[in-house]
Amino acid sequence: MSEQAVVSSAMPEEPETQPGQEPNPVAAGSEASPQSARMPAGANPWVAWVQQQVFPMLVAFLLGLSIGYIAWGQRSGASIIRGEDTSIAQNTGADANPPAAPAVPQATPTLPRFEVSEDDDPALGPEDAPVVIIEFGDYECPFCKRWRQTVFDPMMRDYGDKIRLVYRDFPLTSIHPQAVPAAIAANCAGEQGKYWEFHDLLFLGELPLGQEAYLEYARRLNLDMEAFQTCIKDEDGRQEAEIRKDFQDGLRLGVQGTPTFFINGVPVVGAQPYEVFRTIIERELSLATE
Repeated sequence: MSEQAVVSSAMPEEPETQPGQEPNPVAAGSEASPQSARMPAGANPWVAWVQQQVFPMLVAFLLGLSIGYIAWGQRSGASIIRGEDTSIAQNTGADANPPAAPAVPQATPTLPRFEVSEDDDPALGPEDAPVVIIEFGDYECPFCKRWRQTVFDPMMRDYGDKIRLVYRDFPLTSIHPQAVPAAIAANCAGEQGKYWEFHDLLFLGELPLGQEAYLEYARRLNLDMEAFQTCIKDEDGRQEAEIRKDFQDGLRLGVQGTPTFFINGVPVVGAQPYEVFRTIIERELSLATE
């Protein structure tokens, strides 16, 4: 019996614990049998030595073996669940390099989907389009402008009458003082059948938002200027009430910023690149034909 073995049995290492397990109190906290224990009178020294040295070491060995088996078994089980275990063949006698299992078809992920009303807001595209995109936007929002400049045109070019775009107002008045006046001006142009043309000028035009720009764009679109100027004054509050309703509907849906889109109810937040919109649109078109 070497001195090293005696020291090892007197100073057991703390076992590795797995997540969700408490350290084993026997293996980690028990003391080794004291080597200074007094021998009973008349006892056989050989038997006493076995009892004091060999028997405790044998118990410790078996206990450690049991703990290791349990810990390994749990670790292997966890790995199997994740599909990571590479040692199963060694334990079952199976071929160490079994043929690859056939690929399992992946289910189409379920996307969150909300019931979003078009209300009576301006819409571009056929009413029976298989894909409806509802945007909550702000005319003074630079990201809304970027989306209009970079995504809108290729999307309409590629999908045409397969999509219907609805614009709802979500003015961030605390940082965009012209968001509501611009929305009112667009709605007033809409009353003369020029909503989308005015909408595009607000996002793509060279003039900074303000009264001068709204009047200039109205002239370019050959609107009835008297009717337009009366409308943008909004003395009865009708236009602002419509905008406020859009805003409240957006809040109920969880909209927190602009632009926020709902593609057949699937939310897309921010001025995402065209590829993001194309991927969801293609998915929705595929679902529509199933």
